Amino acid sequence: MHAAEQLIAERGIENVSIRDIVSAANQKNESVLQYHFKNLTGLIEAIQLTRSAQTQKKRAELIETLSSKTTKPSIKEICMLLVQPSFQLACEDSDYCCYIKAFGHKLILTDASPAELAASHGGGGLSGQQASGMLKLALPHLSSAAYQSRIDAAVMLCSTSMYHQARQKNSFNGDQAQLFLHSLVDALVGLFSAAVSPQTQALWDKLK
Repeated sequence: MHAAEQLIAERGIENVSIRDIVSAANQKNESVLQYHFKNLTGLIEAIQLTRSAQTQKKRAELIETLSSKTTKPSIKEICMLLVQPSFQLACEDSDYCCYIKAFGHKLILTDASPAELAASHGGGGLSGQQASGMLKLALPHLSSAAYQSRIDAAVMLCSTSMYHQARQKNSFNGDQAQLFLHSLVDALVGLFSAAVSPQTQALWDKLK
């Protein structure tokens, strides 16, 4: 799994073979990967499940800390829950940063809802449901359709931003990294807080 993350981050998944991964993992034959994961798809699913569990656990810790401070968190505090788990893990673990470089952009390469796909890539689980529930309560001005549209946009913004940041020098270290985090959260606050324009509302009504 570690070898796969490293190689995919460096080359892109389309340029990595089972043989490459087995060699980088210092194994002698390809059957070891097939024994544990069946195929490359199974290996990638195992990586994503592992990282998803890490992300959900970190978000749960942040929610617990936030809940101990306030029963009515601000939109900014809730938006921080969307970004900070992955950000902190990337700061603490170079392997997690490598995971972002390898797979961070995949959430926007989908024909489905990016938010629904994100639910299986760290955004789901109990902590994900809690964060989503907190966010909905803080945004009474948004209809269900408007909320879904903006959460999809937020997932795409976070995914592309984290992917790009992970590829910068000293990506998750120092003041520059903190500036990235808070600028991204500011952008999310603006995205969610903005009023629904008359033009947008008219189109929602037309499409009902």
